[in-house]
Amino acid sequence: MSKRNHLLIFILIVGAFGIINTEMGVVGILPYIADHFHISVSMAGWMVSLFALTVSVSGPTMPLLFSGINRKKAMLIVLGIFVLCNIVSIFTSNYTVALIARVIPAIFQPIYFSGAFTIAANSVKKEEAPKAVSKVFIGVSAGMVLGVPIASFLASTISFQLSMGFFAFVNAIVFIATFVFFPSMPVKEKLSYGAQLSVLKKPITWLSIVAVLLLNSAVFGVYSYLAEYLKSVTNISGKTISLMLVIFGGANIIGNILAGKLLTKNAIKTVVSFPLALAVVYIILFYLGQFTLPMAIITLVWGILAGIGTNINQYWITSAASKAPDFANGLFLSSVNLGTTIGTAAGGLFITGLGTQYVVFVGIISLGLGLVFILLRNNMHNHDKQLS
Repeated sequence: MSKRNHLLIFILIVGAFGIINTEMGVVGILPYIADHFHISVSMAGWMVSLFALTVSVSGPTMPLLFSGINRKKAMLIVLGIFVLCNIVSIFTSNYTVALIARVIPAIFQPIYFSGAFTIAANSVKKEEAPKAVSKVFIGVSAGMVLGVPIASFLASTISFQLSMGFFAFVNAIVFIATFVFFPSMPVKEKLSYGAQLSVLKKPITWLSIVAVLLLNSAVFGVYSYLAEYLKSVTNISGKTISLMLVIFGGANIIGNILAGKLLTKNAIKTVVSFPLALAVVYIILFYLGQFTLPMAIITLVWGILAGIGTNINQYWITSAASKAPDFANGLFLSSVNLGTTIGTAAGGLFITGLGTQYVVFVGIISLGLGLVFILLRNNMHNHDKQLS
């Protein structure tokens, strides 16, 4: 990879960090948002859930609509919208306006990630593409790992507005870097909307989408309640819980680096092994989750697998719909967000009905079903290869 491509991918990593930071960073400042706008914490939670829901809807449509536009221009539009909406969030005292300033960037978010994944994949040889894409995912993980504590620290020590200012600042830096260092990136082979949508006619695409939805449900259906699990089952202090969350996030970054190598070496073996490995972790979690040291080790391994899983999800859909890469990346974003929504809702039901310890069964059930769809997709792919 040339020095120029290294620089472009580094900017994409920071861009992914800035955008995910904007999405997930508010998780750590919901109490401060509630205080600032004089609303309940549950109402402030709409800042998170409405963003994710919007991304799941705009995931396939927006990359499709922007697929013929110069990629540099499209990314600058998205980054500009993120900066402006974050600035609005700093100065508004109206919660409805603040929510609108969250929904608008969420509509455009899939355009940035779809472009980023495609640019990263095109910067290297085809067989090296998973490794390049995994680097962009490092920014995603860093946004989740660092964004939440940084935003929380700024809100708790100074003000809620400074947290939003931090989001705006990072996106503004990436906007400038993209404007200065990215070459013009016109779309050389513009695919018609019909040609891109035609990938939905293939059963292999739908099998991939359902598998990815279930795999992400398996991860986030349990991870969403990790803090609650550590508090009520492991019975550890708030500071130790924060440390565990940092361990999970750091491990996630390691998982992203490993995923690129594993998928490049043997993609099918990696994908099939993933649900089996995570299911083993969840079974151990169920039996040993009340003990602090085993829980720390479980969290580390779980975090690594979660990082690998994110890369698997992107690979599994884009390899099924490789003729329409931008649209395929949009389908990936929609599938994972929908999986997160369904998994989190199912996890809540298990906790309400059976207790916090039993939330792991959402993960195990989702992994079992996900493996079925992975094997069905794999068999169909092998059958199609034999026919051709």
